[in-house]
Amino acid sequence: MIAIVDYNMGNLASVKNAFDLLGEKVVVESDPEKLKSYDRIILPGVGAFADAMEHLRERGMDQAIREYAVSGKFLLGICLGMQLLFESSEEFGLSNGLGLIEGRVLAFDTSRFHTPLKVPHMGWNRMFTREHALFAGLDEAHYLYFVHSYHALCAHESDSIGESVYGYRFTSAVAHENVMGIQPHPEKSHQNGLSILKNFINL
Repeated sequence: MIAIVDYNMGNLASVKNAFDLLGEKVVVESDPEKLKSYDRIILPGVGAFADAMEHLRERGMDQAIREYAVSGKFLLGICLGMQLLFESSEEFGLSNGLGLIEGRVLAFDTSRFHTPLKVPHMGWNRMFTREHALFAGLDEAHYLYFVHSYHALCAHESDSIGESVYGYRFTSAVAHENVMGIQPHPEKSHQNGLSILKNFINL
């Protein structure tokens, strides 16, 4: 059984629709006490980091997700959901995250370029991946759909399993044991995105 965590900050319908296309039943779950009953959970997210953490805390989801991660069962964060896995973010001031992956979330540094980068980074971009079960069967280009203004910086290079380039290289996929995350939106990334979700199901 797979749950999509509902904390009023995610594009739940589109993520659920992607699993429907794969013929996989998922439950949109808002009760933190029930998370432990699922085999896998998805943490989606759209919006600001601090707001998302506040919503998680208000619902008791922050601790429930940490306990779920400790159980060893598989967790996948998507977009903002991936960023929430980190220790902190500098978005609108310093905010603490879930602390499941060591590192922090930073704004794109546009100051190093003569022509400033447009932020948010939006559209199709390539992901250069390390060998990992999440990426089995993806086509060679690994193009996926991104929408974000901040990016993750892992404290340990081994936790970064995917990188993309927007002015400079940044981490776009992470994994630490059973906790994983991807910055792009798989539900908007056509076959490559569906392949990632299918691989997550099959872990």
